[in-house]
Amino acid sequence: MRTNHFPKCSRRRFLQAAAAVGAAPTVLSAKVLGLDGATAPSNKITLAIIGCGGRGRHDLRRFLRQSDVQFLAICDVQRERRKWTKDWVAKEFNIQVDDEYRDFRELLDRKDIDSVLVATGDHWHAHASIYAARAGKDVYSEKPCAITIDLCRQLAVSMKRYGAIFQGGTQRRSLGNFKFAVELAGSGKLGKLKEVHAAIYYLDVRYDWLPAQSIPDREEIDWDLWLGPSPWRPYNKEYVNGRWRSHYDFDSGAKHHDWGAHTVDLCQWAADADGSAPVTYWAEGHQMFGVYENGVKLVMRPDGWMGLGNCAVRFEGEDGWIETGDSGRIAVSPDLLRGELTQNFAVYGGRDGGTHGEDPVTHIRNFIDCVKTREQPTCNADVICSSHIACHASALSWLLKRELRFDPKTDTFLNDDQANRMRTRTWREPWVV
Repeated sequence: MRTNHFPKCSRRRFLQAAAAVGAAPTVLSAKVLGLDGATAPSNKITLAIIGCGGRGRHDLRRFLRQSDVQFLAICDVQRERRKWTKDWVAKEFNIQVDDEYRDFRELLDRKDIDSVLVATGDHWHAHASIYAARAGKDVYSEKPCAITIDLCRQLAVSMKRYGAIFQGGTQRRSLGNFKFAVELAGSGKLGKLKEVHAAIYYLDVRYDWLPAQSIPDREEIDWDLWLGPSPWRPYNKEYVNGRWRSHYDFDSGAKHHDWGAHTVDLCQWAADADGSAPVTYWAEGHQMFGVYENGVKLVMRPDGWMGLGNCAVRFEGEDGWIETGDSGRIAVSPDLLRGELTQNFAVYGGRDGGTHGEDPVTHIRNFIDCVKTREQPTCNADVICSSHIACHASALSWLLKRELRFDPKTDTFLNDDQANRMRTRTWREPWVV
């Protein structure tokens, strides 16, 4: 294991070292001193990435556009991805990163790294995040941040225990059109809120194994480390190329969290249910439903939307409704509510085929600012815990094909032993949290 550490060089330590040379006057640049709009080294947040696939590089690009982020290290179980990311960062951002790791535990041993971006496969997110918090790092994790109900709760508890700042990658809470829709739903202008609708994928689950292939050299692809806490199975290159989705051992269950992690989260927010979850769940075909204790109905459906972009949500009250999606466009009823639409919102990546707008860097900016202030981010571990649990509980109702009653205070199902057993999984040694 790598043992060399690189202590952070603060501005004060730099000046003291320069003064100790003493042979000649030292001229310091404005960049070093943090003048002329530059960020002094002592005010930068140091960052490493764990998991260098497409989503990881998407997030990393937004981090590296922030002047107060210093990128120090790359970690991935695939050598090709480590090399590609290193070359890409050098070419696009003129940043030379010499430190690459196959095993993220070696990276976490570094004392000069403040924060990590966790963008592995879904089955690794919570474990990597908890290990990082134990090592004194702050964490930005891609969603789903945990693939079981029990692991969601362990994640939230661990972030408090270790004093870590945690931001989940459900970035739509930081986008203007979704914030506006939630605010309108809570304003009373729609009347009493009756239903909140979340766009999801068509549900799917697999329990089979892909055909066995020869395991590559460990330095090329560390298959054992790729599996991590998941049960062992034979290697197949399609897993590491992204075909792990829908496989129960690697997925959060029924593919629900792919969109549901975002849209159910927004519905929780609109229903004033952060920190809680629906108390009843059932499924009909590829649709799932829940009812909160206050009577608001949660509808999770893959179709029937107005074409306003991916990750659509719809909030319905007694007197009107509002719907929006990744296009940034908003539809409302009745017409008199159109007077509320006084803003033009940015498109999230133009995924609906419309005009491209700005990416949601505000979500990553929120995390960076909170690392400095130690305040809680928009999608902190408690927020993520409750919205993810709502997704898991609804997915279990679909998998078990029956109505489930749930107690959000204890994270337990009422009078359903099988559902309660499925709140957790057995993690492969040594990956126990």
